Amino acid sequence: MRRAVIFDLDGTLTQSEEGIFNCVRYALDTLHQKELPEETLRRFVGPPLQYSFVHEAGMTEEMAAEAVRVYRSRYTEVGLFENRVYPGIRTLLAALKRRGDWVGVATGKPQGPSERILAHFGLAQWIDRIVGPADSADAGKAELIRAALPEAYDEAYMVGDRCFDMEGARKAGIRGIGAGYGYGSEEELRKSGAEYYAPTVQALTSYLCGKDVGRGWFLSMEGLDGSGKSTQLSYLTQTLERYGYEVVHTREPGGCPISEKIREIILDRDNQGMTEETEALLYAASRAQHVHDVIRPVLETGKLLLSDRYIDSSVAYQGGGRELGVKTVMEINQYAIHGLYPDITVFLDLPHEVAIARRYHDSVPDRMEMESSAFHARVEAAYREMIRLHPERFVCVDASEPKETVGEKMAEHVLKKLFALEAER
Repeated sequence: MRRAVIFDLDGTLTQSEEGIFNCVRYALDTLHQKELPEETLRRFVGPPLQYSFVHEAGMTEEMAAEAVRVYRSRYTEVGLFENRVYPGIRTLLAALKRRGDWVGVATGKPQGPSERILAHFGLAQWIDRIVGPADSADAGKAELIRAALPEAYDEAYMVGDRCFDMEGARKAGIRGIGAGYGYGSEEELRKSGAEYYAPTVQALTSYLCGKDVGRGWFLSMEGLDGSGKSTQLSYLTQTLERYGYEVVHTREPGGCPISEKIREIILDRDNQGMTEETEALLYAASRAQHVHDVIRPVLETGKLLLSDRYIDSSVAYQGGGRELGVKTVMEINQYAIHGLYPDITVFLDLPHEVAIARRYHDSVPDRMEMESSAFHARVEAAYREMIRLHPERFVCVDASEPKETVGEKMAEHVLKKLFALEAER
């Protein structure tokens, strides 16, 4: 059966109020109109702009047309990227394409900005047709929906968050699904003809795709102690969430109750007599439980798991630093990971001398951080060997630059790699 699913954009695929609110405020300020409360601004999301400036801001048709022009002068340069993809939308779109469904977008936003938004956030790869007005002129929703549909289909849905979407679906002769997580109320959506009301993206996914959510993504972050992992983990999380990835944090050693107890033993400053072999085996034991309890279950939900360290740390610190050998440590850990490697590993590249100096400045070092400079030099060398052996997996970022610069470059490279992996899957 050939099925078509058409989506609205604002309030359905993306949470766009930041850019819309800023551009409405800009237009009102430019035209010396009074500021509107946020409750009123929220009603600008969904309907045609001309309609909203007349009915929500009390403008004449002529003044509203000028407000639309001013609004779009800012929106096309800045506002369209002041946007967020709803968590779970990436998972939903990918699942629809795996099913073989036709996926379209029908939006009252002009065609050009709509295409730029969907491309910028990496959503265009799953969409067969994007339809919006060719210029600043408003078009009827039913007309846009018909244009977004394929020539032939057996059943079709329009997913949207406002009454205009549901009414447009009815006029176009297809079924309407109310996106309750967007900007319209449940009452508005049901009264305007929603056949099904989805309060969350997850409910929408279950309705359209059942349990077929696909495997999530596994990212790890590596670097010498003092390279800035905590700061960059936070920055990367914020960026990934803006692009619609549902991020789950974890860490190694640790990540689950049993592994956290092992972590305490490993890092305890009083355990100076621990042998190299015991240390390597404890890390592997912690990792085995972590993979079983956290990593695999999260990936099965379709979410993105971001781990502060993983197997590369063992290879670097025990294989290199402790001189047990890369091969030996890899063999020990095969029983822990059973072939589960990260899709992407970020390496914060910083000379060991600089990294350790930073670490000692920030806090009291743990047992591993108290090791000699020669130890940390071997750790750095082992990391570089892993990068040489697996260049397809690593994203290397110069961590000596200002933290904002590091974060921007890291996010850019990670997103580029993620989009490419999504396209291949």
